[in-house]
Amino acid sequence: MAKVAFLGLGVMGYPMAGHLKNKGGHDVTVYNRTAAKAEKWVAQHGGKSAPTPQAAAEGQDFVMACVGNDNDLRAVTLGANGAFAGMKKGALFVDHTTASAEIARELYADAKKRSFDFVDAPMSGGQAGAENGALTVMCGGDQQPYSRAEKVIAAYARMCKLLGPAGAGQLTKMVNQICIAGLVQGLAEGIHFAKKAGLNVEAVIETISKGAAQSWQMENRYKTMNAGKFDFGFAVDWMRKDLAICLAEARRSGANLPVTALVDQFYSEVQKMGGRRWDTSSLIARLER
Repeated sequence: MAKVAFLGLGVMGYPMAGHLKNKGGHDVTVYNRTAAKAEKWVAQHGGKSAPTPQAAAEGQDFVMACVGNDNDLRAVTLGANGAFAGMKKGALFVDHTTASAEIARELYADAKKRSFDFVDAPMSGGQAGAENGALTVMCGGDQQPYSRAEKVIAAYARMCKLLGPAGAGQLTKMVNQICIAGLVQGLAEGIHFAKKAGLNVEAVIETISKGAAQSWQMENRYKTMNAGKFDFGFAVDWMRKDLAICLAEARRSGANLPVTALVDQFYSEVQKMGGRRWDTSSLIARLER
């Protein structure tokens, strides 16, 4: 058992913190920007809540965070009453936010100056993965702190791996989002084409999903895409945030991402259709306007 704080109780953080308490058996303190959410979590799971990130971090062995973007992360770590001011020497901060590699490296360096450790650890698996404790966690940082973190992360992950130095977790998450963007667009076009050709979509997918076209997106999203229902996962607004990070990093590194850039524009069209909170499979709605 460890003393753990969790900062950010959104659709991912809320169940993840619950797994730390119930499955991991840890002593958990939570912080959320909206205090009522933290109070609800404590009523449901036990543990404690704290009024600020700094108060939540004080005396903890591990501090986990899962917030929205670089600015949110900077505020919760380095801002007024930020967690970094409360971290004890030798503690470990694990950031599950999908953010830039730049801020991961910045926070890693700042943590080192303050004599504690930092691991960037973005995730894949979505809300269902968080609720089922089956996330894939991609980490960047030093081996020894990672080895300590891995044991705690196990409460909500089915796969956890160190990919390299600080920022490598975020870079790997970018690869993940680049691959998903192209897959979802391909699946959307395939289903749309099948409909226009007068084929039975269910029969088509049942057949091709046993071959080389198979993917998680196909297995888990084709039925809802075919039905025009898009309330089953990661929102378009968040995907565009992630793709903006990918494209900015590609400009820095010289990587060429023509399909990713194109799909990002397709998502902007979905936003204009009123689909900001639709899940990422809503690319098909753009084709069927």
